[in-house]
Amino acid sequence: MAPKSVQTAPKGGSGDPKHAVRATRSAGRQMRSRLLDVASGLFKERGLAGTSISEIAAAADAFPSQITYYFRTKEALFVEAACRDMLYVARAAEQAALQAQTPRQYTHALVETVTATDSVAFFTEALTLTRRRQDLAPLVERTIERLHGEGMRAYAGQIERHGWKTLRDPDVSSRRFWAVAVGVMVEGHAMGRSAEDMCSEMLRVLGDQATAMTAADSTRLRLVGDRDASVSDQSDGENSS
Repeated sequence: MAPKSVQTAPKGGSGDPKHAVRATRSAGRQMRSRLLDVASGLFKERGLAGTSISEIAAAADAFPSQITYYFRTKEALFVEAACRDMLYVARAAEQAALQAQTPRQYTHALVETVTATDSVAFFTEALTLTRRRQDLAPLVERTIERLHGEGMRAYAGQIERHGWKTLRDPDVSSRRFWAVAVGVMVEGHAMGRSAEDMCSEMLRVLGDQATAMTAADSTRLRLVGDRDASVSDQSDGENSS
């Protein structure tokens, strides 16, 4: 009797172990993201103490054990959700400010975007939590450094693009912006102030970050450039004689 032929799964198909690993990782990332999305909304609405792991799991169509698998504790989930929200609002603010043509428009776009959400207040709760849970502090520290670094690069890019004259070093400006945002919004939420009031207060405290190049500045640069070119031509002439 002829032996039965054995059919093997095609390489890269559903029977491929590597394919199964990739699918598992992809599903894991999707579940993790969904848990963060749901937790963020519930934590903002009810706070840390008022939200249970079982409620988050039910709202995300997941099991409580999945939350402890991906995040270990409710506090760790809270901090990660707050950090992610903070980076999202920072990215949205920079996108909103891309069309700004003047330093004042740039600052207004940043401030209006940041104060329109409660993400900064959410993040400050995470900051407070890490004072008692130092094991969660590294994530907050990395988030703050990303805020400062990405803010500095975005601001420096606008300065170079438009030829603005910055009144402070871009790194100092970025760090100052977020320090003011946290301070103003913590106080504002505690006092029950509106987003419009917090926006006005932030703009008042920040003041001007840079000044636009005036026509006189542009003329002066052209004159200096022409003079430098003239000096260079004269020097070349002397060297050739």
